[in-house]
Amino acid sequence: MRKVRRAKVLGWRWRRNPLRRRSDVVEAWIVLTAWTAATAGAVAAGMVGAQAAQRVVNEDRAGRRPVSAVVVKTVPGSGRDIVTGVRYDRVLATVRWSDGKGKVRTGTVDVKPGAKPGSEVQAWTDAHGRLVSAPVNSGEAATRVVLAGTGIGLATGLTVLGGGRLVRLRVQRRATEQWGAEWERVGREWGHRTG
Repeated sequence: MRKVRRAKVLGWRWRRNPLRRRSDVVEAWIVLTAWTAATAGAVAAGMVGAQAAQRVVNEDRAGRRPVSAVVVKTVPGSGRDIVTGVRYDRVLATVRWSDGKGKVRTGTVDVKPGAKPGSEVQAWTDAHGRLVSAPVNSGEAATRVVLAGTGIGLATGLTVLGGGRLVRLRVQRRATEQWGAEWERVGREWGHRTG
């Protein structure tokens, strides 16, 4: 037995056809509107999201200041995880530095393995003089901006498409109810019922 292949006709809802229902045209407009709005909305939201992420990254990078710190004590170890055997390029060390007001502070930072007490290392502080991690480099910043913009754009587009799908399902349900009511009316005119 041969399989029957159904030919997919693009734009069939737009063509004149005696079997075309009003709901078919409404569905076509819903699909067209949803895809157009989803595309435009995704692009706009992605751009706004990327700009917001860029602002956050710039503020974060501007709020960090490098300071020269002296290693007081390092955590013993070779920078290798005992369980997994993975080699680390950083170890924890207690450091001492002077903030902008002349106050001497101590804290813990990541340093290269083998840093000896008394050696100078670069640490990063925030506007209040507290230790923070180093700012992200330009490559990491660009990655964060692109991912934020893409994620926000995709979420917006999928939300609009989901809303369009819900509206389309409502139109289909209403068309099915109308078809059922019409079938009941026609069935009575025929004078007999099946089942």
